[in-house]
Amino acid sequence: MAEEEKSLGRKILSFFIEEDTTHTQTQTTTTPTQEGTPPKVEVQQTVAVQNSAGTGVVDKKFVDHFVQLIENSNLKGPDYFEYMQALKSLAGLGLPEDKQYQAAWASFKAMGGITDVSVLSTTANQYVGILDTDRQNFLKDVENAISQKVGGLKNDLKTTQDENETLAKQIIELQNRINANSEKITKITGDISEQSAKITANKNNYEITYSSFVEQIKGDIAKIQQYLS
Repeated sequence: MAEEEKSLGRKILSFFIEEDTTHTQTQTTTTPTQEGTPPKVEVQQTVAVQNSAGTGVVDKKFVDHFVQLIENSNLKGPDYFEYMQALKSLAGLGLPEDKQYQAAWASFKAMGGITDVSVLSTTANQYVGILDTDRQNFLKDVENAISQKVGGLKNDLKTTQDENETLAKQIIELQNRINANSEKITKITGDISEQSAKITANKNNYEITYSSFVEQIKGDIAKIQQYLS
């Protein structure tokens, strides 16, 4: 890529992060540095956007990551980014979109001496490939994180659920035992009443029979003393 006044990192950042409130509300600040050093651009805020993957946010840490990734993977010679930078510079001229693309291509050819338009899509696809490779690696890291962190929580969840199932079975077993004991208590209580009544009746019969015998004997003694003394 050709040397320009802007650093490559800042150029890439300004290309992808637009001050467009329709999609994002990203505020950037430029910090002055020593003479001859490109100014530092900081992204201060991002907001939720709808993209092909669903609802999410344009996250500054990922913006910085992708900018650094593309910068480190910079292809030699004029390419897609130089063309898009030329196209972006025409945005405020009021030209129709097709004229903007054609004018940017003319400027790009004059700048880089390239006449084959396929270099744009070729280099753009190379950057897409770089991003795709990074995404695959990121998704692997996500799976590992899920396996390590979420997987551990899932194991804890299953252990707790299994424990609850065991306790529920124990509760049912205990409830069955309580019900059986309650029935047994009712039966025993009835048996106690029945046996107590039988014993009391037998005792009463004994006492009455005893009294009848004793009274008979005492009566006989009295008569013996009366008639034989």
